[in-house]
Amino acid sequence: MADAGVPIRRRRAYDGGMASDLRITSSLMDATLLDLPWDVPLEEWTEADVVQLPKGISRHLVRFARLSGRVVAIKETTAEMANREYAMLRTLQRLEVPCVEPLAVIDERADRDGQPLAAVLVTRHLRFSLPYRALYSASMKESTAQRLVDALAGLLVRLHLVGFYWGDVSLSNTLFRRDAGAFAAYLVDAETGELEPGGLSDGRRENDLEVARVNIAGELLDLAAGGRLDESIDPVAVAGSIVEQYTSLWHELHSDQVVPADERWRISERIERLNALGYDIGELSMRTGDGGTTVAIRPKVVDPGHHHRRLQSLTGIDAEENQARRMLNDLDQYVATQHDLRPGVGDEVLAAEWFERVFAPVVAAVPIELRGKLEGPEVFHEVLEHRWFLSEQQQREVTLDEATASYIETQLAYRRDEAALLGVPSTMTMPVVTLQEHAADDDETDWRDLV
Repeated sequence: MADAGVPIRRRRAYDGGMASDLRITSSLMDATLLDLPWDVPLEEWTEADVVQLPKGISRHLVRFARLSGRVVAIKETTAEMANREYAMLRTLQRLEVPCVEPLAVIDERADRDGQPLAAVLVTRHLRFSLPYRALYSASMKESTAQRLVDALAGLLVRLHLVGFYWGDVSLSNTLFRRDAGAFAAYLVDAETGELEPGGLSDGRRENDLEVARVNIAGELLDLAAGGRLDESIDPVAVAGSIVEQYTSLWHELHSDQVVPADERWRISERIERLNALGYDIGELSMRTGDGGTTVAIRPKVVDPGHHHRRLQSLTGIDAEENQARRMLNDLDQYVATQHDLRPGVGDEVLAAEWFERVFAPVVAAVPIELRGKLEGPEVFHEVLEHRWFLSEQQQREVTLDEATASYIETQLAYRRDEAALLGVPSTMTMPVVTLQEHAADDDETDWRDLV
């Protein structure tokens, strides 16, 4: 394949048929791209070619297929749109925006009779992710619907911070992954997007937000009409909440704050509040006024992923933001305890110990036949939750080993695979294990039993 998205041509010879040129634009050095039946319309691909996975609503035909031991999503579209979206997704990846990974554009396809076929965009399937419809049960509670909308609001803020105008914001164009009781949202469809290096005007941001509100309302009303939404949920109100969530986060990131000079602790408070929202501050602009009595604070550079980056730098664990926050709480407690027992030992050393003595044993404890249901960070988060539950129930401090064994025995064995890869091997940078999620806080039916 070509490097850095450079197009190349490959000729395929058919048995007794015509030969066809394929134009492949890809950064993926994988010859198995040629093994897929590009001479057949996507709608005619057979069960031998495709993988059955939950998918959202799309204006284009989408199929999932196996490629070199992984799952890819293949979308038929025009050559112009496929190449544009491929380039846009690569740019968003470089900007570290949560989105699917583009792999290739296959153009100049033709069937055995030489008739032209639509171009396709190939992206990597986001492991452990699902479209929003797969997350809805017949009795979906409002709190879960709200968490999805909140995740989408956070994603929209991140996109707008880098100057990206989506133009078609919706739940359908988003994939969701569990993130320590919340959800992390990933952009899937970028074909209508535009990147403005100078940043978005307020009008463009507000327009994108209004598109989101209208689309979400329509999607939830559609679910309600199909009996897949709890009757207590007001689709219009839930959809409207994205405006409030977005506005609150955007204001927190950009507004000035003036505090009395004798209350400068509020500066640290503001930073901690931004960190809790998942952002770092690269710079603070501080000025004094009124004889040095006030200080104005404005974050000049904000980068999402504060907890994710801190955990990864300390331990090498690649986790979602909420997962990272939860694990850092446990890590910080471990470090504080060890500091009392072993003064002078550095945080980096203790973080490595925590990984080896606390995190790794939990994810490695799951039998091999039960792996693949959840990512390692989510597993560890749920074990910590289970430990808390057991401690409350038994009115004593339950050890981590006890909690892990109990979780595997009482819940893990009864959980369906969330990976949903149907036998396709998975690759991880850490041990992959799964545990049964204990009863959700909204007591909804487990969507895995309905998908």
